[in-house]
Amino acid sequence: MDYKSKIREVQDWPIKGVNFKDITTLLQNGEIFRSVIDAMAAPFANEKIDKIVVLDARGFLLGTPIAYNRGIGVCLVRKKGKLPFKTVEASYMKEYGPDTVCMHEDTVKPGERVLIVDDLLATGGTLGAAVELVEKLGGVIVGVSLIVDLPFLGGSKKFEKYNLRWLVSYDNE
Repeated sequence: MDYKSKIREVQDWPIKGVNFKDITTLLQNGEIFRSVIDAMAAPFANEKIDKIVVLDARGFLLGTPIAYNRGIGVCLVRKKGKLPFKTVEASYMKEYGPDTVCMHEDTVKPGERVLIVDDLLATGGTLGAAVELVEKLGGVIVGVSLIVDLPFLGGSKKFEKYNLRWLVSYDNE
């Protein structure tokens, strides 16, 4: 399926000069959404995976059905202050400024094999923080599954060793 033609692009959002890739258009159609989930899971079908780590917020929508289909758990990476139990945290710079994300300290056990799922990779700040958290907890990252890669922003080069997969790439922005 040609996912790129179905992604809405919003000029100058959330700030002037940014061409935002809106993946909600892939979610609102049941056939396309199912195809996206299946395509995101396919490269990892033969991997032993214990948990899916999902990034706030669109990663929640994408990784949860993958976990459900495999009969495994979901581990949340959320913005600081959103999780009720003891957490580990990582701070980073996003395209739009600084941020901190957290995971419950007991969500990934040492040696568990995890797949990280999110919607988009730009500069790699959010994904880098998620990788840091999983590794801090002793998890083994078997891959990263995304809908969109923006390689011109440099994020994907930082994570080549993590079996990074995406459905759509925007090479020249």
